[in-house]
Amino acid sequence: MTVETAELRPGYSISRVIKGGWQLAGDHGPVVTTSAVADMEAFLDNGITSFDCADIYTGVEEMIGSFIADVRRRRGLDVADLVHVHTKLVPDLEKLASLAPHEIEAIVDRSLQRLQIECLHLVQFYWWDRSLGSPVQAMEVLKRCQEKGKIAHLGVTNWDVEETSPYLDAGIDIVSTQVQYSLLDRRPSVELVPWCAAHDIKLLCYGTLAGGFLTDRWLGEPDPGFSFENRSLVKYRLIIDEFGSWSTFQKLLGLLKDIGERHDTTISSVATRWVLQQPQVAAAIVGARYARHLPQTLDVFRFKLDDEDLKRLSEFLLQAPGPQGPVFALERDRNGRHGRIMKYNLNHRPNDAVMGAANG
Repeated sequence: MTVETAELRPGYSISRVIKGGWQLAGDHGPVVTTSAVADMEAFLDNGITSFDCADIYTGVEEMIGSFIADVRRRRGLDVADLVHVHTKLVPDLEKLASLAPHEIEAIVDRSLQRLQIECLHLVQFYWWDRSLGSPVQAMEVLKRCQEKGKIAHLGVTNWDVEETSPYLDAGIDIVSTQVQYSLLDRRPSVELVPWCAAHDIKLLCYGTLAGGFLTDRWLGEPDPGFSFENRSLVKYRLIIDEFGSWSTFQKLLGLLKDIGERHDTTISSVATRWVLQQPQVAAAIVGARYARHLPQTLDVFRFKLDDEDLKRLSEFLLQAPGPQGPVFALERDRNGRHGRIMKYNLNHRPNDAVMGAANG
């Protein structure tokens, strides 16, 4: 079994499974930091060389930075340099109207400091409300940071064609777009995928397992409603509502189970493999916290879905179109039920001097 890779730009390739970092943030359940950091090495040694994080994932950049520094100290620069970190730059909603260029660069500097590296491999940009401030000018600041050697590559997240095209018009090289994409949510396939193919932009996909709903764990289970302490599960339970009824969702799990048995694998591996075989998809971001999940994570590279598998899934999905409209439009509506569960001002932390400087 060999971990597949994808090239975003000449000379920059990533593992096609990226280790997600959002589950290591504070509001997604308890995290044993020392174990999480130590287990990152197992992912690296097994070929999962790409790690996803964000400035708004509390403590996650620091965890990955500790991991990189430890590997550098014990195993040398050559091994440490195998790690590729994709972070996000997501200024707080309340700051957008007045955010200054030096504050944008300060956020970049803060991520460099936390990650303990000299150049960010990929910065994925998002701006909560494009009617506030100037997101294109903010991205131009990131381009200048790129020219200074602080950033290697630039991407965006949670945008469709309309929101992404102004950056290309401004002469910015966008290598990737990180979007939710799964059997339940196929919004990117409508306009974004063909547009990205025409502009050499690859998709990095999160939500491929719908926060764990697309796993054997939920097969045959009754509808849990929305009583979850974990906000991520509420988010994806809402996506299931957009997909169809709980009964329809159970039929999908049954089909995935049947296909998985053909390949001696799990529901989650089939769901991830389906995403990896979609056009323009470079990688799936999988939120495996600890190394004990690694064998199941790696199993996705052991098989491929054949024409019969894909045909069966395509025919089933005709009866469950899933969320409609542009990528992230439902979530961007702050008054809608998807938007109301989101947090929009996550950068400020008390007693964080660097963060205070970044926020002016």
